[in-house]
Amino acid sequence: MASPAAAGQVVIVGSGLIGRSWAMLFASGGFKVKLYDIEQQQITDALENIGKEMKLLEQSGYLKGSLGAEEQLSLISACWNIQEAVEGAVHIQECVPENLELKKKIFAQLDQIIDDKVVLSSSSSCLLPSKLFAGLAHVKQCIVAHPVNPPYFVPLVELVPHPETAPTTVARTHALMQKIGQSPVRVLKEVDGFALNRLQYAVISEAWRLVEEGVVSPSDLDLVMSDGLGMRYAFIGPLETMHLNAEGMLSYCDRYGEGMKRVLKTFGPIPEFVGATVEKVNQAMCVKVPDDPEHLAARRKWRDECLMRLATLKSQMQSQ
Repeated sequence: MASPAAAGQVVIVGSGLIGRSWAMLFASGGFKVKLYDIEQQQITDALENIGKEMKLLEQSGYLKGSLGAEEQLSLISACWNIQEAVEGAVHIQECVPENLELKKKIFAQLDQIIDDKVVLSSSSSCLLPSKLFAGLAHVKQCIVAHPVNPPYFVPLVELVPHPETAPTTVARTHALMQKIGQSPVRVLKEVDGFALNRLQYAVISEAWRLVEEGVVSPSDLDLVMSDGLGMRYAFIGPLETMHLNAEGMLSYCDRYGEGMKRVLKTFGPIPEFVGATVEKVNQAMCVKVPDDPEHLAARRKWRDECLMRLATLKSQMQSQ
């Protein structure tokens, strides 16, 4: 592990849930992290929260990186002055709420004060780089690095360049994400929803139709994924699944191509996500997890514990 000074310095703009996760990830890779926010109290709360979280992770053996919790925590500091924060930074990760005007305002501000070397990255989950970075002088250094919630346990990061983003910016961000233990994927050109949400929405859409048309109950629908497809997809993707489910990809397409097309033609229109089906799905979900803050928080905690254990299993399987 490189010493903190050798690893470099990273700036996190916005200290909400995603900002805190990024701070922990970069610190786990030995980076000095400056956490910037306009709300002083929010940063104070964030640092306290990060400290608690890291100590719990260390106790349970799930802390990332080779440094201890105290050492990692000492790498993260609050910064109230944006100009000061960006000095000497190798990477800036913006994590403010998903609002185009707010993000554009932040980027315009950063554009005025950054040098020609730092990478300017957004955590946006759906705003297109061509809209986020339009008209910036440092557009070649700009990229979207979209993490998956919760980023500390789900390693995927979608890297989406602006049409004018320099290839070196993509390469540097890809290497940085690998260094802190994330799994970066290159989205080679802009598309609405990027890759993850397009796949997610396709699944949600058909799930909704199956429930709406009375084919399967909401709770059974979730079982189809959690105890069926999801078990495979936790280790291999849909394309490798095809490859392994026959004598290779050519054999699969030859064998199942016609059947796939027949079924796909029966898919209905995009659901409205309103009315009776929402009531039905909501009722089923609330039987399992009531939608008050306490129950939801407890279930999220359980989900994160599951993801931690799965991440450990995956890394063990990969090293075999």
